[in-house]
Amino acid sequence: MSKVLVVSDSHGLTKELEVIRDRHQQEVDLMIHCGDSQLTPDHLALTGYFTVAGNCDWGGFPNELVTDVASRKFFITHGHLYSVKTSLMGLKYKAEETGADIVCFGHSHVLGAEVVDGRLYINPGSIRMPRERLEKTYVLLDLQGGRVRMSVYELNGREIAGLSREFVLEK
Repeated sequence: MSKVLVVSDSHGLTKELEVIRDRHQQEVDLMIHCGDSQLTPDHLALTGYFTVAGNCDWGGFPNELVTDVASRKFFITHGHLYSVKTSLMGLKYKAEETGADIVCFGHSHVLGAEVVDGRLYINPGSIRMPRERLEKTYVLLDLQGGRVRMSVYELNGREIAGLSREFVLEK
């Protein structure tokens, strides 16, 4: 069993990223930041986060990253290069191309998760400026073989139990 933390769109927050990291680093195998940190890659608040560039970032972050956790391939991007505010189609094609099982992205600031053609697409929302809900959110993914349990947390660390979901992935 492995866990992955996913956060996005922190837009300049530093203390909050540190608090989230300190709160969960002992229980997770990977911490992902899906971009728009508005910090430099060497900023201490991003220490330990696997971070990609958002449309508000500068300073040498990669546009996308691919990594494996618990035999699952993760594709990580911000989403602006794939027009995720309009459709997931561009992101879906890229996910197929990379062979990703789980796709993590941000950009829209809208919390969401869905399985499309056997792939899990996760947007953790925003810990600075959420859209379509009041809570400032991030997620924890608990990888259990063919199942992924998503738990949604508020910035203050409170789990929003009603938003927890379990997804079954092919493969």
